[in-house]
Amino acid sequence: MREAIGRVSGGRVAWLWLLLEPVAQLALLLAVISAIRGRTASGYEYAPFLAIGVLAYNLFKNTALRSMAAISANKALFTYRQVKPVDVVLVRACLEGVIQILVSIVLLIGMSLAGFDSIPHDPLQAFVVVILLWVFGMGLGLILAVGDTLVAELGRLARLAFVPLYFLSGIFFSLAMLPPGLREWMLLNPVVHGLEALREAFLLHYRLVEGVTVGYLAAFAFASFFLGLALQIRFANRLVMQ
Repeated sequence: MREAIGRVSGGRVAWLWLLLEPVAQLALLLAVISAIRGRTASGYEYAPFLAIGVLAYNLFKNTALRSMAAISANKALFTYRQVKPVDVVLVRACLEGVIQILVSIVLLIGMSLAGFDSIPHDPLQAFVVVILLWVFGMGLGLILAVGDTLVAELGRLARLAFVPLYFLSGIFFSLAMLPPGLREWMLLNPVVHGLEALREAFLLHYRLVEGVTVGYLAAFAFASFFLGLALQIRFANRLVMQ
């Protein structure tokens, strides 16, 4: 409750900005890209294609970055001996995941009412991929929270790394548009696998290229999550005293 109140009342109409931020981001990107390449791509509308990429990436990124800052933002709570650093990271990750998923649902329903095909035709696959992206973000958040608390420069580098990752995760394009050589490099990014699989679940005529698998994303998601938990346990005392 403490985290939720702080998240939605941190400023004037902070709760409204949760919706306006992705809407403004989508509107700007759609206006620019549609002017360059039109409103459709390979038989499907570009608006839901772009919306799925942006919303899914925001779920992953915001969960990771907000979880990373959880320990430094809640140091006062560590005066209570029952509160551990890992607790505040997990709580913030869960809250951010719920917020981002609710915002995404509202925006996708709004797009559907506006006439776009933005309802998944494979809800189960969409659900699994969304959960995996969230777990991956939470796992990175657990790892980065340790790095950011013990070495502040690592946190700054992590924030910078998400800038090029935004352009290298396939938000604006599908892997089918890329030449095979470049496609192989893109497939090293687990977020690309998540976005491609999520688009397949939403867009009826969307086809995955060879090499895209949800299992690749799942491996990174759970590996980062358990590594993050291990680091939180290993450095628990230093995180409290830092």
